[in-house]
Amino acid sequence: MGLGTIAVLTSGGDAPGMNAGLRALTKLAAARGVNVLGVVLGYDGLIDGEHRPLTTNHDGELWPVPSVDRAAGAGGTVLGSARSKRFLTAEGRATAAKSIAEAGVDGLVVIGGNGSLTGAHLLATEHGIPVVGLPASIDNDIGGTATAIGVDTAVNTIIDACDRISDTATAHRRAFIVEVMGRDCGYLAMASAIAAGADAVLYREQKRSEDEVVQAVEQAIRRGFTRNKQRVLIIKSEGVRLPGTKLARVLNDRIEGDLVRVTVLGHLVRGGRPSFQDRRVASRMAYAALGALADGRSDVMTAWQSPSEAAIATGDPSVSLVPLDAVLDETDALLRGESPIMKWRLETMEKISGVLGV
Repeated sequence: MGLGTIAVLTSGGDAPGMNAGLRALTKLAAARGVNVLGVVLGYDGLIDGEHRPLTTNHDGELWPVPSVDRAAGAGGTVLGSARSKRFLTAEGRATAAKSIAEAGVDGLVVIGGNGSLTGAHLLATEHGIPVVGLPASIDNDIGGTATAIGVDTAVNTIIDACDRISDTATAHRRAFIVEVMGRDCGYLAMASAIAAGADAVLYREQKRSEDEVVQAVEQAIRRGFTRNKQRVLIIKSEGVRLPGTKLARVLNDRIEGDLVRVTVLGHLVRGGRPSFQDRRVASRMAYAALGALADGRSDVMTAWQSPSEAAIATGDPSVSLVPLDAVLDETDALLRGESPIMKWRLETMEKISGVLGV
């Protein structure tokens, strides 16, 4: 199909690398003579018709969107993001579709996580809007792709924080519980625990009761200090519903010396300049997304080294297209612990649990 104008939005939780995707999409589109509209504040902006031309100019700013060249190295998203309650309704989606038509948009690129991609799928199936999604979620909880935009930066942020915390933990011979984001997916905790040399890792998929969590961590701490370690590091995913502060308090009641401290990294993990890997993934996905729209494809997501049987090859050996219905099904299976990739993660963590401590 001929592309005259496309629109792009970022939605849901922000992820480092979103701006790099916006830059790549804008510059590649400009090279093809395609105009790009940046939708402000996600699906709410789409409903309200709030969009601005994206530009690579360095001579000024188009409020509230600066030049994508200048923004590409920044974390977050210059377009802003929001979780739209209005878009959850059929009326809201119909208004969004009308807004797209009135703006003369020939295709839409949605950069976001599970909920954002669900919205993209609904626009495509309910209103025939040509839509391509780019997976962006620091939690790495999206099916059909080996990684998502933001994951690498988030893991590196956690590792850096754990290295710094280990300095003070070693100086005072203490145990630190570091709580990281991840919602219902324990990937960030798993990956950072291995890279940071943690003594134990806690994630929702272990399905432990509160008493089992306390017992496992207590054993890891006692084992570490019995072996004359100068610090014990425990990484806990926020998906484990026992709050880190409560866990530390219970452990200090059971272990002499008031040794246990807790640090909740929270939204710190979302921020920061995107890593090379996230800039590379976002840019190559953007290239594939533009090509998919130009080829008349819709209702698909770009994927990095996709494990999905439904994956469609592109000219990039690392990037493929996966139908959004397959993505959403595989995401659901992943969060239930039933997808092949999650089963592999859990089996691998189980095998090395003796190395980590629990």
